[in-house]
Amino acid sequence: MTFKTITIEQHEDIAVLLLNRPDKLNAFTFLMMEELISALDVIEADDNLKAVIISGAGRAFCAGADLSSGKDTFNPSFDSFAVKEDDFRRDSGGILTLRMYKFLKPIIFACNGPAVGIGASMQLPGDIRIASEDARFGFVFNNRGIVPDACSSWFLPKIVGISNALDLTFSGRIIESHEALDISLISSIHKPENLIDDAIKIAKELVEKSAPISIAITRQMLWRSFGQSDPYDAHVIESKAIDSRGASNDAKEGVNSFLEKRPAKFKNLISSDMPEFFPWWDDTD
Repeated sequence: MTFKTITIEQHEDIAVLLLNRPDKLNAFTFLMMEELISALDVIEADDNLKAVIISGAGRAFCAGADLSSGKDTFNPSFDSFAVKEDDFRRDSGGILTLRMYKFLKPIIFACNGPAVGIGASMQLPGDIRIASEDARFGFVFNNRGIVPDACSSWFLPKIVGISNALDLTFSGRIIESHEALDISLISSIHKPENLIDDAIKIAKELVEKSAPISIAITRQMLWRSFGQSDPYDAHVIESKAIDSRGASNDAKEGVNSFLEKRPAKFKNLISSDMPEFFPWWDDTD
């Protein structure tokens, strides 16, 4: 598949997806949103790929929305960054992050440089976010006279806490990687030249010993737990998942490999072997 605004590389069983408008600091466009979603669809459908890393080409991760339309960039009469739905237009950043939210494999963001606006908010659905020493983050929406996008009003407080989220969004101030680490926006800082290799190493550690279907279910169990009112809801889902997985060939292999002191070889596939109860939520997002 050929893309205009992104690239995909395969490193054994890990996909590396790069935003690829380096001359524009990888500024976000509607086409980029469409291509990112298409790439995620391809990666999710390929059982040979176990995780995806998202980073940027050149010196920036993403400088935010492409402002080439000038003062009317965010005007709803323009179609560049919105999709019509009933009496409102859906934010394109949110369409992208909701696709990431539903994704069935680990997502790792490797922020290689400045990440502003949608460049910062698109990273929030990542399961792990790491950054280079050159990374900068800015939730600058209020500075531009708009409000946070890409479902960041839901994601950001859950990651950094409500006070930090309000600080970052009210002020729109740019923070460096060390402050991002202090508030848990990222989990580690890396040398720029080592960022992608380190991300690949992290991705492999996540997936090399675990069953892909178990990872897929676990990812949805944990992310969707934020919408549960009490632990009883979690108990219902966990019980169904344990029963389903417990009867699977993967569970038999997991136990046998442990008893035989050898690496497990899980054969159940996301493309064909997901349990009947999945997805258990109302598929409205």
